[in-house]
Amino acid sequence: MTEIRELLLSRIRDVADYPEPGVMFKDITPLLADPAAFTALTDALAEIAGNAGATKIVGLEARGFILGAPVAVRAGVGFIPVRKAGKLPGATLSQAYDLEYGSAEIEVHAEDLTGGDRVLVIDDVLATGGTAEASIQLIRRAGAEVAGLAVLMELGFLGGRARLAPALDGAPLESLLTV
Repeated sequence: MTEIRELLLSRIRDVADYPEPGVMFKDITPLLADPAAFTALTDALAEIAGNAGATKIVGLEARGFILGAPVAVRAGVGFIPVRKAGKLPGATLSQAYDLEYGSAEIEVHAEDLTGGDRVLVIDDVLATGGTAEASIQLIRRAGAEVAGLAVLMELGFLGGRARLAPALDGAPLESLLTV
């Protein structure tokens, strides 16, 4: 696993002062452009899905879609996108949450998750945990079970893990990299 972590970390580019001064943005596009690194990431996340007994993968908009869809294919389970409000047609469940400067809302199709589903949430980065927490609430409101949360990278200094502990209620939080 150390080799995989080193490969993944070597393909993540730091972009200073993006999207605003003082922020060090972690750009994963070089990782996605490298087939060996992207395959290693997909395989590692699919292993987490298998170990969690996941029957569905939820990918959080937008980079969670990029990671979650191939993981679902590799794990042999369904993929469900969680989108920003107003992007899904038909009946949806929505969940509002607070951001550092304001609020946001995410949605999922109401019929895509059922009581028999064990759902692994996948995203690229765990920062403060607001979006992940809202997605966990949506999954439970749909009647499904949260199998866990898996991310490529956790920004440990922002405290997302501590914030999510009550929401996860014992379900695992797996991060391949912590910075």
